[in-house]
Amino acid sequence: MGETSRVGMVDISGKGDVFREAVASGRIQMRKSTAELIRSGRVEKGDPICVAEIAAIMAAKNASQIIPLCHPIQITHVHLEHRLGEDYLEVRARVRAASKTGVEMEALAAVSAFLLTVWDMVKMYEKDEGGQYPFTEINSIRVERKAKGDGA
Repeated sequence: MGETSRVGMVDISGKGDVFREAVASGRIQMRKSTAELIRSGRVEKGDPICVAEIAAIMAAKNASQIIPLCHPIQITHVHLEHRLGEDYLEVRARVRAASKTGVEMEALAAVSAFLLTVWDMVKMYEKDEGGQYPFTEINSIRVERKAKGDGA
């Protein structure tokens, strides 16, 4: 053969399955009036939190479909928590698996999909007169913690 590829998945063939857990979080900033619409159940498209939770679980289960070098992992659990503030919505995703590799990407995918889904469902309330989003911002997406083994 010729040259070696510059990209590739990490070979985890020799590793055994170990309990893995990762916790990720993030936030979407929005208008106070939009947060109130969510709180009072008056978003025209439906309940953004409910739909975002489903999107988050789907994203965690399918992270390897959208992140090119991410290994497919058999997820055993996804737990979501959210907090709706005066002008923001925060989410935390805890993902678990018995796997040869960690689940950080799955947790980050869950948080990202949750926040993007909320944005999509409330964007009609967030636009200004010019169709822009001066108050809306997704931020602080991060891995809070990862663990492996019995003590995870």
